[in-house]
Amino acid sequence: MPGFKVIHDSVHGSVKVEGAFLRLLGRPEMQRLHGVHQLGLAHLVFPGANHTRLEHSLGTYHIASKMAEVLELREEERHEVLAAAMLHDLGHAPFSHTLEEVMADRLGVDHVHLSQRMILGELRCLGEEESARIGDRLSVREVLEQEGVSPERVSSLVVSPVGPDTPGQSILDVEAGQAHFGQDNYLHQMIHGPVDADQMDYLLRDAHYTGVAHGTIDLDRLLQMIAIHHGDLVVNKGGLVAVEGLLVARALMYTSVYFHKTVRIAEMMLCKAVEMSHPSLLRNIHQETDGSLTEKLLAQGGYPAKVMTQLKYRELYKRCFSLSMADMREEELDRLLQLTDYRRRKEVEQEIAVRAGVHGSEVILDMPERELLISEPRIGKTEVPILDEDRVRPLSRYSPLAKALQSRSVFDWAIMVSAPGKHRAEVGKAAAKALLG
Repeated sequence: MPGFKVIHDSVHGSVKVEGAFLRLLGRPEMQRLHGVHQLGLAHLVFPGANHTRLEHSLGTYHIASKMAEVLELREEERHEVLAAAMLHDLGHAPFSHTLEEVMADRLGVDHVHLSQRMILGELRCLGEEESARIGDRLSVREVLEQEGVSPERVSSLVVSPVGPDTPGQSILDVEAGQAHFGQDNYLHQMIHGPVDADQMDYLLRDAHYTGVAHGTIDLDRLLQMIAIHHGDLVVNKGGLVAVEGLLVARALMYTSVYFHKTVRIAEMMLCKAVEMSHPSLLRNIHQETDGSLTEKLLAQGGYPAKVMTQLKYRELYKRCFSLSMADMREEELDRLLQLTDYRRRKEVEQEIAVRAGVHGSEVILDMPERELLISEPRIGKTEVPILDEDRVRPLSRYSPLAKALQSRSVFDWAIMVSAPGKHRAEVGKAAAKALLG
């Protein structure tokens, strides 16, 4: 039998998977992602958005392989970065980013930490009953080690390296105009950077399946223009327009799809159902799919079962009250920013419910900033390093558009309260009093 497979992908066409990566693709940890929607509950607004995390992982692997070819990576580097590209989303909970904040509060982890632990063999996808039915399987770590790839190196690549002490693109000096480089970051940046395989795939894929044209990017041009300079991934000046297109696509997709108000309401309803369930529900969240979690929530009875039935038949809460950044005075904004704290926000939800005379399960207070920081820190990374002859400068030195995107909000509301339609009036009044005084 051949040591490779050619998989037909709806976005990239024929994707060749071979050797170690074909073995990784067959792991239960990867196959679980067939049951996790890439866009959570967005299909309730965009009916075509039924694609999965496995499709995205395969697409990210494909783009990373093209990047590795252009950059002429050494074989060891190529294996590490392609493994990271394929495995980077292993730890996603059911419905993808939807439950990130609940997981952070209840478990103290996010999907990236779970991905790392699964790559290192510390968490297994198969439960005891499943193993009894089909037998045990080699872990991701065991496969990597057998193929001569370091699990530690791969797990380190699935985490964004950007921080206050990280050299390279994260400290591009806009005023001086010349970047400072100190170590090799390009492998990390192929997975987590301003121009990386992960976001290039999800923008194309999400645009394709939602039917929203905003996510179209010039992938071929971007791949032709990337390079490594002093240890960092940069884009040659000839690719500047393609980079601008990627940043615009990302900003518009966040506004029109990822933070669409109705999508957010559906996702927050699901979060509410999980919050009101028994704490044991999240115990092995890395083993669950959308379907299995839905079954467990229905089995809880009460509110969790009710909300899952409402989601099944698209009976969604309605927006009762919202504020945009422009609506708020500075002192109001400072006070409301305290609600980015998850626990504090839950307290105010309950306060609104009491004021409105409704059950606490029927009020949802949403502030997207916190979720955005947890699940997609790249949204602020508009300072793409541009290589102009032998000098690297930030994109904003060349592009007023990039500078404008830095200050553009990705959503048209800063705070939103929703409730069942029959309680819209009373919850709206209670929210205004609780939030504005």
